[in-house]
Amino acid sequence: MFKSLFFYHQASSLQNVALLGTATQSSLSSVGLASNAIDGNRNPEWTAGSCTHTEDGPDHWWSLLLPERYSITHVNITNRSVFASRINNAELLIGNSRENNGNNNPRCSVITSIPASGTRTYNCSGMIGQLVNVKLFDAPRSVLTICELEVYGASCFFGWLIQLA
Repeated sequence: MFKSLFFYHQASSLQNVALLGTATQSSLSSVGLASNAIDGNRNPEWTAGSCTHTEDGPDHWWSLLLPERYSITHVNITNRSVFASRINNAELLIGNSRENNGNNNPRCSVITSIPASGTRTYNCSGMIGQLVNVKLFDAPRSVLTICELEVYGASCFFGWLIQLA
């Protein structure tokens, strides 16, 4: 009896599935829409209009709802050119629960820091999920900005991982 079926799939041929999703965030400041982080543009300059921006305050989050469940191999996050520390110590979460806006899902990684204008890759080792969140909690006053978030993985159907070349 098979419990799961796996087909080998080269990570280099995986597509950025974030482009297929819908983004939301805890609040909005100016033109820093949640969807800016999944527009396919890594431009780290705020004035280019491709970065998210929440209001100043505590407990911020950004969430991506993918069209289906994926086995997520890695996530790339591009930081803003200035105020780079705003993303420091945020958590990258992946899962299927929509409870608490997806912020109760398992952690892939802690984003300790990303250099200004830099892109960092977080290995999520095939975590299964339809939601990808960046959560910045326990900061008394903060702002969350993301200039691009890319998600790479393969579709999962009915609990089976399907990875076709």
